[in-house]
Amino acid sequence: MPEPVEIPVAFVQALRQAGLAVPTDAALTYAQALAEVGLDRPARVYWSGRATLVRRPEDVVVHDQVFAAFFGHPEGPAPSPPDDGQDPPLIEGAYTVRWSPTEVLRHKDLAACTPDEMDEAHRLISTMRVKAAMRRSRRRRANRHGRGRPDLRLTLQRALRTGGEVVRPATTRPRQRPRRLVLLVDVSGSMEPYARALTRFAHAAVAARRRGQVEIFALGTRVTRITRELSTHDPDRALAQASTAVVDWAGGTRLGEGIGRFNDRWAVRGLARGALVVILSDGWDRGDPEQLAVEVARLGRVAHRIIWVNPLKASAGYAPLVRGMAAALPLVDDFVEGHSVASLEALAELVSR
Repeated sequence: MPEPVEIPVAFVQALRQAGLAVPTDAALTYAQALAEVGLDRPARVYWSGRATLVRRPEDVVVHDQVFAAFFGHPEGPAPSPPDDGQDPPLIEGAYTVRWSPTEVLRHKDLAACTPDEMDEAHRLISTMRVKAAMRRSRRRRANRHGRGRPDLRLTLQRALRTGGEVVRPATTRPRQRPRRLVLLVDVSGSMEPYARALTRFAHAAVAARRRGQVEIFALGTRVTRITRELSTHDPDRALAQASTAVVDWAGGTRLGEGIGRFNDRWAVRGLARGALVVILSDGWDRGDPEQLAVEVARLGRVAHRIIWVNPLKASAGYAPLVRGMAAALPLVDDFVEGHSVASLEALAELVSR
């Protein structure tokens, strides 16, 4: 058996090899639970795993088999009361609580979803409507109601119709126009459990807004512009086209170099000027963290606002200790989760403000 400090990691790996989907936050919670209960009492060790690592009733059998083989305790837990197929009697004053599978899926970590659940999650993401945040334009429009800046030219034109008498002075107000949205999606290997769902979110943003208002880039060992590939209305086809265009999908990542190339070629030339920039990444970077900090700061000088979306932020006990994430965090305006359908719905609401 592995050393005590390695037992949580080794047991989680054994579960994953047996086909059980265990997200990172559940593994961290399990390690914390074992630190509290110790390893000297098998029952406590067993129930620590059952409570933190098993998300579905059908996964209990896999967990029990791996537990017996890993810890050498074939005896199972205390048997549960038999199920006679009837609902338990209601207690007076109690409420009957019903649950919705869709609502449960909305809050489930995407890394822990089964293939069928992932398909449903993709469907939910594709139905999102990412509204545009509005900004004031330099151009102005006639103001029919309320006060505004006087429009002398229109006022004189109206006065000519009334014999030179100014009956109703004309005023103008600023026009409102959509603010450009730029999404930088990390498609490296560490983001594989989330990259396709985040790309689906990017497609929903493109589909909901006019051409030119949304720009999508994939970040890996290089920077790939995939706005055109995601412009088709079919989300499955859009994702397939984006995957083909990004030759370094599920490869390495150099966030500092990638954002630097984006700055040189697109951002400072006007694409990100005054735009809302969203970086979707876990912050794992093989490059120089100082370079990442320099490039994020450089991007911040032209962008209206920078939002960093990290799927690992929802993990229990998470702290931005990875060098890349720690370097960039002080330079972003918002640091939010992106691990579930519900968190992406919250992101859609955030970018529309």
